[in-house]
Amino acid sequence: MTQNTRIGFISLGCPKALVDSEQILTRLQSEGYTTTAKYSEADLVVVNTCGFLDSARKESLEAIGEAMTKNGQVIVTGCLGAEAELIRHAHPDVIAITGPNQHENVVAAIHDVLPPKHDPFLDLVPAQGIKLTPRHYAYLKISEGCNHRCSFCIIPQLRGSLVSRPVSDVLSEAETLVNAGVQELLIISQDTSAYGVDTRYAPSQWKEREIPARLEDLCMALGELGVWIRLHYVYPYPHVDNLIPLIQEEKILPYLDVPFQHASQKILKSMKRPAAEAKTLDRIYNWRKQIPDLTIRSTFIVGFPGETEEDFDYLLEWLNEAQLDRIGCFKYEAVSGATANQLPGAVPEEIKTERWHKLMALQKEISEKRLQEKVGQKIQVIVDEVNQDHIIGRSKGDAPEIDGNVFLPNTKFKIGDIVNAQVISSDSYDLWAE
Repeated sequence: MTQNTRIGFISLGCPKALVDSEQILTRLQSEGYTTTAKYSEADLVVVNTCGFLDSARKESLEAIGEAMTKNGQVIVTGCLGAEAELIRHAHPDVIAITGPNQHENVVAAIHDVLPPKHDPFLDLVPAQGIKLTPRHYAYLKISEGCNHRCSFCIIPQLRGSLVSRPVSDVLSEAETLVNAGVQELLIISQDTSAYGVDTRYAPSQWKEREIPARLEDLCMALGELGVWIRLHYVYPYPHVDNLIPLIQEEKILPYLDVPFQHASQKILKSMKRPAAEAKTLDRIYNWRKQIPDLTIRSTFIVGFPGETEEDFDYLLEWLNEAQLDRIGCFKYEAVSGATANQLPGAVPEEIKTERWHKLMALQKEISEKRLQEKVGQKIQVIVDEVNQDHIIGRSKGDAPEIDGNVFLPNTKFKIGDIVNAQVISSDSYDLWAE
């Protein structure tokens, strides 16, 4: 291998896959490889795929095809890699195919084509590893896999059952990121609320004390690092209530990403959702009673097999009561290998689309109303982008890329600064402040 050997890298899918890409790139750069964003400059291209939905599988196959056409030397990894025959059928000349979370196999496949130097330049790698996010925020994955078997999901088939990282490993990585300048840690996994269940909450040593592998204990320790801690994929188990005091103590942000998916008990039962029987509205009211500025984000599926007009109307009524701040909505897609494919009562595509538009229209009204209530309030804003006459940032209630923005006049702030501001106006999804 020469010093100029370059690897192209395409990372598709969710933030959990992005973390996998970062770990692979960290290993490669530690061995002296460099990266490039241009097919023409790459000696080899790695495509980290997504295979959760049919639309994502199509996108992954198209990305592999583009890399094959424009470069020709391609290694495939990620969730779609679990279906090697499908990839080989579409693109028989790819060099190697590995599944999700198989970092060593990806690196080994690269070694076969482009062997590393015998004396890698370890000092080329920053302490925090290679990150694909801006310098001021980073995703921190606390576990891999999932113990649930939701009928619409094949993640456990792709990534296996829950495997939690030791608390000491998570906190060590978090501290390294903070020391490198990260101002916001976004905590992710397939099921963040289940952290430590597989290890029976086994404690590990951190700074002369033992900390159990339990979400609230982890959050308490993370909160001592002095940066924003944002929780994603928090299933609504009863023990999530234990996080509310940590939000009140400002250990973690007043933000919970809770994937409810639906409100109809019949549909939730068909989905085989965990915590489906929880009195979620009562809990949301209780959370907001204790933390009035709590932001709740969620995701929903419309058009699930068997969803009637009555089920959908109930979902709309539930949303109107819940007044969630941010939501993402997906039209149900049959995913190869998911048990929901065998359920009766398929919903026609035109009805799925109609329901999607109705739900998003309602949520737009809710979001507009909730943001209007923030006008006149003082908030903190983390700066994401600096332009000549304005800056773009996010409030504590906004995660990067999926939520709204806060726009401020540029008064010589820099990316990563956390600014005190007063909200002066709002629209359906964004705020303006000064």
